[in-house]
Amino acid sequence: MRVQAVYHVAPKSVAVQDTDVPSPRSGELLVKALCSAISPGTESLIFRGEIPAELPQDTSIGSLQRDFSYPFRYGYSLVGEVAAVGSDEDREWLGRRVFAYHPHQNYAIVDKRDCQILPEGVPAERALFLANMESALNLVFDTAPLPGERIMVFGQGIVGLLTTAVLSRFPLGELITADPLDFRRQKSTEMGAALSINPNVKREVAALKDCLFYDGADGLDAAIEISGNVTALNQAIELTGFAGRIVIGSWYGQSTTPLDLGSHFHRQRIRLISSQVSTINPLLSGRWSKKRRIDLAWEWLAEIRAERLITHHFPPGACQEAFELVDSKRAGVLQPVFEYT
Repeated sequence: MRVQAVYHVAPKSVAVQDTDVPSPRSGELLVKALCSAISPGTESLIFRGEIPAELPQDTSIGSLQRDFSYPFRYGYSLVGEVAAVGSDEDREWLGRRVFAYHPHQNYAIVDKRDCQILPEGVPAERALFLANMESALNLVFDTAPLPGERIMVFGQGIVGLLTTAVLSRFPLGELITADPLDFRRQKSTEMGAALSINPNVKREVAALKDCLFYDGADGLDAAIEISGNVTALNQAIELTGFAGRIVIGSWYGQSTTPLDLGSHFHRQRIRLISSQVSTINPLLSGRWSKKRRIDLAWEWLAEIRAERLITHHFPPGACQEAFELVDSKRAGVLQPVFEYT
């Protein structure tokens, strides 16, 4: 079967190309896409060519290829309807709407283990945020917030906003965010942040630092760095107090910005914690199965009504325009999606 897929063909160049997919085998589904979402963080890095070609793609997602050698497909948020199955034992999947960890493609062969059936009544566009909500919840799990703590989230893209929304339901002492884009800061306060600063304005960072360390106060208890900018990680270190923790959910690509692990970092005994959605903290894995995390993510997507974060719709044929728009970080660009006919 000939299908159309979005391929990265060179740095800052994407195109729709025809490709063959086989008939589904046992345990596989043929999914007719309804919509798919561009990950504004990870896929912007990939679009710019800032991911080393030899770096393995996520091996936990069967639809992704071995590495980032051109040409390649990428994406992990596709919603569609099951049009065919590979064996009679999977006939109950026919006609079901599913979320699939799969690149942008109008028809896709997907292992059913890489699919999640949409709960009754969940809009397709809301379901596009399932992977991002799972990431946000994992960031919160790794942060382990306590009542009364002062926590700051650096980066208010989609994952950052979802993380902020979840944290805003905790009885924190302070919830602060940072993002250089005004419309993201505005959205951040709508999602529950008490204060959102521009990290590129030195006086705002300096004023926040004065407040965090004023009169015996000892900075942030915890920070979450999800901006993809090493400068933000340096700011998180600067604003975190003694024995504080910084959870890092960013990919930094081939950034050459130096990381400041100087005297403040060492004397304050700050902990850096990596967070990645494909795995969970081993201390929690005995209680939090994949199914339990996914069920929680569906609940939070409904609580937040995540589809309201969608700002742009494109046909797949306009993929170059869509990726350029995401990469531009222009005002109002938050979550673009592809719609399939």
